[in-house]
Amino acid sequence: MTSTTPPTPQESTAIAAAQAIVEEFALFGDWSERYQYLIDLGKKLPDLPAELKTEEHRVQGCQSLVWMQGHGDATRLDFEAISDSAIVSGLIALLLRVYSGRTAREIMDTEPEFIRAIGLAKALSPTRANGLAAMLKKIREQAAAQLQSN
Repeated sequence: MTSTTPPTPQESTAIAAAQAIVEEFALFGDWSERYQYLIDLGKKLPDLPAELKTEEHRVQGCQSLVWMQGHGDATRLDFEAISDSAIVSGLIALLLRVYSGRTAREIMDTEPEFIRAIGLAKALSPTRANGLAAMLKKIREQAAAQLQSN
């Protein structure tokens, strides 16, 4: 685990974060602009320390290399993640904005509808869509495990 304090989420709820993402993507006219926005978001992600870039933290099912770590408890789960792909790092930034810093219950109760709403589900290649699903699964599994342990 890193020694830095996790950032406070930009929006007060996961639903508010998802809605803000939908509104931001609506500003772009086409997918080339949206992909550039994803790349820009990904560039803003902090890198993970080398000790977290291990098989234990690797998200299986992603064509790109993706490492993700979650920590916390049912009252607050924080996630850190990075990819070797610029676009996938942008996808990670979206997921972290919605789900990181939330309670396990809020994570479980917030369906990733924003992905469909911004057209991402149709715009991604099958391998990137599989990777996105794998990242979502890892986040939700960690939240479910925290709820079960309480």
